[in-house]
Amino acid sequence: MDTISIRAPSMPSGSTKKIQRRMKTRLPAAMALLPTALIVLVVYIGCMLWTVRLSFTSSTLLPKLDWVGFAQYSRLFANDRFLTSASNIVIFGTLFISGCLIIGFLLAVFIDQNVRGEGLFRTVFLYPYSMSFVVTGVAWQWFLNPGLGLQKLVRDMGFESFTFDWLVNQRMAIYTIVIAGLWHGAGLTMAILLAGLRGVDKDLWKAAKVDGIPTWRVYTSVVLPLLRPMVVTAVVLLTTGVVKLYDLVVAMTLGGPGIATEVPAKFVMDHLFERNNIGLGTAAATIMLITVVSILAPWVYVRYVRPQGRHA
Repeated sequence: MDTISIRAPSMPSGSTKKIQRRMKTRLPAAMALLPTALIVLVVYIGCMLWTVRLSFTSSTLLPKLDWVGFAQYSRLFANDRFLTSASNIVIFGTLFISGCLIIGFLLAVFIDQNVRGEGLFRTVFLYPYSMSFVVTGVAWQWFLNPGLGLQKLVRDMGFESFTFDWLVNQRMAIYTIVIAGLWHGAGLTMAILLAGLRGVDKDLWKAAKVDGIPTWRVYTSVVLPLLRPMVVTAVVLLTTGVVKLYDLVVAMTLGGPGIATEVPAKFVMDHLFERNNIGLGTAAATIMLITVVSILAPWVYVRYVRPQGRHA
């Protein structure tokens, strides 16, 4: 009986050389990135997993490896201070993000009109973002202090009845944080949206003028839909800044008066390093992590995953 031998097709020598050449060129880059990859895995991902694990323990001053289930989370959502901090972060986030988008868009539209001194205006509007939240908080803490800042200045000018004591008013203090945050973050939104405005086809404006469409209608019905990717990017950046808000509050109010301006990040830091309650602090940190992931996941899917699926 005759046997038939089938020879596997051999890879052309040229293809083999190309693969070997690619491996040789990419190997140094991979070796250079290996320490960074290990740091990301161990420091970032490892610490996040360790934080989540500690949130299910009864750790106080020192970490423990026992298991108490969701007891810390039950205590967390029954804690008035944490509920106040969650309420404050919702108020701050809503006003901060919407305010930055509106003010940033208006500033971008203003600069896009080819005004004189455009570079100066861009620098002035973006300058606050170059400073840390600590510097911003200290500056606004002085400016809004009733005994030193705006209120005293206006009263010294002869308006004795003028009152602006939001910084020491429990019901209004959180809005002073919003004001400082808007001053700090509106410039970033302006820069992002201005880049988008500069990419709008000029023929659209010519067509709108020919058709007699009002300028405001062009912006709302044509330009803003075109700026959707920039708006989404700005919202993601601003939202992650909202979730980790800490230093601005500490610099301005230390969470006061009382707990009027308490935020989740300050709640976490206080329980980890001052109140010696690691279990409760890591539970709050885990809630913050879930919040950030829930915000970033849709953006990552729309920006990176879905386009790859379309090209496949």
